[in-house]
Amino acid sequence: MTTSRPRVVSLASDDAHRFSKHVAQEVRVVEGSGVVGDAHAGATVQHRSRVRADPTQPNLRQVHLIHAELLDELAGSGFDVAPGDLGENITTRDVDLLGLPRGTRLAIGPEVVLEVTGLRNPCQQINDFWPGLLKQVLTPDGAGGVVRRAGIMSVVRQGGTISAGDTIEVTRPETEHRPLAPV
Repeated sequence: MTTSRPRVVSLASDDAHRFSKHVAQEVRVVEGSGVVGDAHAGATVQHRSRVRADPTQPNLRQVHLIHAELLDELAGSGFDVAPGDLGENITTRDVDLLGLPRGTRLAIGPEVVLEVTGLRNPCQQINDFWPGLLKQVLTPDGAGGVVRRAGIMSVVRQGGTISAGDTIEVTRPETEHRPLAPV
């Protein structure tokens, strides 16, 4: 049995606060800010509802990652969702994004290092994009809670260029496993 290396499948960004992002062959990321030219880049929060609440909060959502396996699963349920459609910057394959603890470092390609900060908290905009899709990415956990499957958020610890096809090296923190929570 062969095991594939974690890798970048697709990249996307958008300079406006639209739900979906435009696919690109590469993106540049800046330490402490995010994807160059993306509306969510910045040292402080850029998500419009969070800006209204407190514009001085640190931006823990600089780069959004989604696993391609989720898109595959959605396609099997009749939802034709392509990379960038759900607003993610990076679509990955062969890495269990949702199982990573907070503080995990993702070395992408030869330059970039991202640090995982938490889960994306999917909202009604997903249903506006495709009715019924929210129920696919927010599922019951069997204990009265929900599993948020719409990807993870991260901050840029080392900037550079990310290209489609780049490999991803996962380094978990040496401290106690801290499960991901919405950020």
